[in-house]
Amino acid sequence: MTIYSFPYFIDSKTEILILGTMPGVVSLTKQEYYANPRNHFWKIIYTLFDGLPIPENFEEKVKFLQANKIGLWDVLENCERKGSLDIHIKNQRENDFETLFKQFPSIAKIIFNGKQSHAFFSKRFGQIEGITYYVMPSTSPANTMIFENKLKIWSNCFK
Repeated sequence: MTIYSFPYFIDSKTEILILGTMPGVVSLTKQEYYANPRNHFWKIIYTLFDGLPIPENFEEKVKFLQANKIGLWDVLENCERKGSLDIHIKNQRENDFETLFKQFPSIAKIIFNGKQSHAFFSKRFGQIEGITYYVMPSTSPANTMIFENKLKIWSNCFK
């Protein structure tokens, strides 16, 4: 079965773009990025930007990101995958990043949420001039690294 990523959340002030690979099953069901309550993404972002507590409302989360000049999208536009794990992705198609970077030239940093999102992106687009890449540990519950370690590593790309 083919699954599709969500539209991006990027505006003219976005300087940092966080890229996942493809939303997991819980996120696809809820139609929200990082909707699995066991995913550490929102907890990391809100902890790093002193925005606790984390709102339940997804639109409020997006506004918080945008207020901090952060955009959100996925590397893949669509793919076939059973379950939520990136290792099961096949027949993937990447999103149109050439057009995106022309439309939003203020993006200067990409943070990859996990090694697989970076691998898919780099294979298709390589290193884009003028943009710094950071490959972070996946915030997915499949990555069993403890929250405190993920937080410490993620904090490095926001300095």
